[in-house]
Amino acid sequence: MFGYRVPAPDQAMLISGGKSRNPNTPFRVVTGHGKFVMPVFRKVRFLTLAMCEAEVAEACVTKQGIALNVRAVIAFKVGNDDESIVNAAQRFLSDQDQMSILTGRIFAGHLRSIVGSMTVEEIVTERQKLATEVLDGSKEEMAKIGLSVDSLQIQSIDDMKLGYIAAMAAPHNAAIQRQAQIAQAQANQVAAEAEQESKRKQAEYTRQTSIVQAQYKAEVDRAQAVAAQAGPLAEAQAQREVIDAQTELAQREAQLRQQQLVAEVIKPAEAEAERVRVLAQADAEKMKVQAEAAASNNRVALDRMLIDQLPQIVKEAARGLSGANVNILNGADGLGEMAAGLVGQGMAILDSVKKGIAPADVPREPREAVEK
Repeated sequence: MFGYRVPAPDQAMLISGGKSRNPNTPFRVVTGHGKFVMPVFRKVRFLTLAMCEAEVAEACVTKQGIALNVRAVIAFKVGNDDESIVNAAQRFLSDQDQMSILTGRIFAGHLRSIVGSMTVEEIVTERQKLATEVLDGSKEEMAKIGLSVDSLQIQSIDDMKLGYIAAMAAPHNAAIQRQAQIAQAQANQVAAEAEQESKRKQAEYTRQTSIVQAQYKAEVDRAQAVAAQAGPLAEAQAQREVIDAQTELAQREAQLRQQQLVAEVIKPAEAEAERVRVLAQADAEKMKVQAEAAASNNRVALDRMLIDQLPQIVKEAARGLSGANVNILNGADGLGEMAAGLVGQGMAILDSVKKGIAPADVPREPREAVEK
């Protein structure tokens, strides 16, 4: 808009002409916002509020009379309040570069004054104290011209090759070097110990590895030996099992052969012997009956005929016994018992026949007479 002016964020707009609201300021100060300015009747100028820098390189003499070359850097700017802006505008508005030149001169004077009251040792070891005293000494003077100092940094201190600072630092350098050598020696010792420990661990690991490898090899060799023996052992075991089976088969065949001998030879022989004994016993019984019949004159012809047939009956029974496939328990005793049973049965049959077919008119004598 025509006649409306706005200052930059780091500028102060100064409007001159007309009446000012503040009688202490010859012009109006505007910051942070715009303002309508009537052309021709008002004049507008701008003052920078940005940070500025000034360098100082001054030859100073210390309290000990030793010349030092001190370099410093000052960071400053115009104050933010209206009074500082008016003071700075009245001095530097037409040539704002003069602010850095004047600031450097002011600090150079205060730097020479402060260095002259201190020793080299204090200046070297207490740079912050030097900077603080210089700032305090120049603060009031800088405020008068509308400037405020943000910082002061002492960049370097040089004795212009006199060697004083170097000589002053020599004991400290020697101590530092000695400490460095001690630290280096300790570090070397620690490194050597660490290397020895590492080698010891490596040797221990190698030994353990060798032991484990030897154990593994022994186990492998043992397993291979067992595997190599497994074939012959298995073959021997198989042969032994075959021999055991053959032995068992031979035993069974012997038992079977023995049973066959008993069935085919011994039992028939025993049966024949028993038959002979039974026949002999039958003949004896025949003779006994004949004797009893001869003693008793009342026996009929039928009795004699039956007596004569008794050996034949027993003989036929014995013949059937010899041809029969009979299992006889208790050997010869069992066979004897069976033959005696057959004879007894024959006698019972004879007695039954005698009682059943005897004539009714033939008188029978008492048994007692016969037995007599």
